[in-house]
Amino acid sequence: MASLPQYNGLQRKLIIAFDVGTTYSGAAYAVLDPGIIPEIKNVTRYPGQENAVGDTKIPSVLYYNPDGTIHSVGAETDQPGMALIAEDEDLILVEWFKLHLRPDSLASDELNKKTIPPLPPNKTVVEVFADFLRYLYACTKRYIVETHANGASLWASVESTIESVLSHPNGWEGPQQQQMRRAAILAGLIPDSPSGKSRINFVTEGEASLYFCVRNGLVSDSLRDGQSVLIVDAGGGTVDLSAYKFVSMSPLSVEEVATPECLIQGSTRVDARAREFLEGLVASLLFEDIQTMMDFFRKSTKPVFKDSNEPSYIKFGTMSSNDPMFQIRRGQLVLPGHDVASFFEPSITAIVDAIQTQRQDIFPPLINVFLVGGFAASPWLFSRLQNTLSQHGMSLARPDRHTNKAVAEGAVAFFLTNWVSVRVARMTYGTECSRQYNADDPEHFLRRATVVNRPSGRRMIPEAFSVLLSKGTRVRENDEVYQSFCKEATATSKLRNLTSEITCYRGKNKNPRWIDTEPGINCKQSGPNGFYYTQEYKIVLFCGLAELKAQIVWTENVSNRSCYSTIVYDDDAEALN
Repeated sequence: MASLPQYNGLQRKLIIAFDVGTTYSGAAYAVLDPGIIPEIKNVTRYPGQENAVGDTKIPSVLYYNPDGTIHSVGAETDQPGMALIAEDEDLILVEWFKLHLRPDSLASDELNKKTIPPLPPNKTVVEVFADFLRYLYACTKRYIVETHANGASLWASVESTIESVLSHPNGWEGPQQQQMRRAAILAGLIPDSPSGKSRINFVTEGEASLYFCVRNGLVSDSLRDGQSVLIVDAGGGTVDLSAYKFVSMSPLSVEEVATPECLIQGSTRVDARAREFLEGLVASLLFEDIQTMMDFFRKSTKPVFKDSNEPSYIKFGTMSSNDPMFQIRRGQLVLPGHDVASFFEPSITAIVDAIQTQRQDIFPPLINVFLVGGFAASPWLFSRLQNTLSQHGMSLARPDRHTNKAVAEGAVAFFLTNWVSVRVARMTYGTECSRQYNADDPEHFLRRATVVNRPSGRRMIPEAFSVLLSKGTRVRENDEVYQSFCKEATATSKLRNLTSEITCYRGKNKNPRWIDTEPGINCKQSGPNGFYYTQEYKIVLFCGLAELKAQIVWTENVSNRSCYSTIVYDDDAEALN
């Protein structure tokens, strides 16, 4: 197990990582005391799970009262009699709410807004996320206070400076991070202030899983200097793939070597396919209790399925229910193994295809794949992937500890260490600008009708696109990339405020140049139309971080000045497709 560094701060500190998953969630933390090597601990006690001591996860489920207040959360929603209480009190069940956050770029034929369970009336996904975060935070506080010696005083000493780490799928982007930060504010984790917002940190689930694997010895047992590993984090909603090269094992130095992938092919897709199959089957039987069948499938049938040649069983009706034509015996629906396997197959195919794509960008050739996440516990998923990957010269391993701990534990380790020094840009970022007209350039000539004259006399074509950072670029942590621009105006007052929209480009063009084809010192100068002023400035992106940061830089009174910018995301206009 890779050791954590000694904490060299001057004051005690508390780090909490919240892993809000599509189906299950959990939290881990570390108390940092000066001069001491910290220990990562999991929250293992939640309301409603008193008989499951040591369990690190709770269902990502909430029941709301009709007036919008919370009735119960997590394991409390699965207590005996809750179904009757929900019916009597008209409670509203909310599950899979995390998928409402996903970017539209991850939409698929199988998953869209219509196929995700709806949110409660008059509730946004940010508000639901905040309600769940508030619950996890309260459970973490209670656990620390009750578990640690002098827990109450410990909590009081760090409460105002707690650093939180929020994990999210590889495919989540700036807008999703911004929504999660707003949820943290609503949940009371941080105040709505610059200093408060700075205490929220983000990490992708793929990278958090890497840190978990490193911490638990999988990497040191399997890799040598220069070798690479692919982490497959298979969860309830998404499957995240992240590839890393271990430049050095001692001291540990890691670099990301391929653009991370995110698939909406988690275990909930298996459930959705099973439900569609069962609904078609029971419709001819005039049987309406599909929910009971699905609960049994999720808890009992799916987790143990391991052989497509053996039948599986789902509770159907009562012990007296029998129908040989439909393979129903004594209240059990008998499903052929190949039917159950078909529920898994699209997810397995998508994962294998994504692994093959990732592998193309890795040298020396990838041979080590680690499978983590709640879905990784499926014996059928593991055996199918293991057999398929072995045919392509790859080995598949998974931790011998509970894989559902991976993200929360890894997120804390991510905060405490700095093993990954290079990351790969997940998409192309750029900004709209103007280009000086060149009649000899065919693309310029096609746009000659759009030419505008600037105060300097320069003839410019608007709606050009200037790339700041290209997808697939390898960047070191805190690397800066920038482009220089110049704004002209006839009055200095028009140069006092500089704004620029940074656009996320998801098209296939490696060097997009035009918007229409793809989705300082104030210097007084003389031009053909009189005097004008210019302001030269740079747009700077800070790369290699889990969260994009930007800055505008200009020169004033001979010295460089800069202003950190707040990035405001527009979900409808941010993409050029």
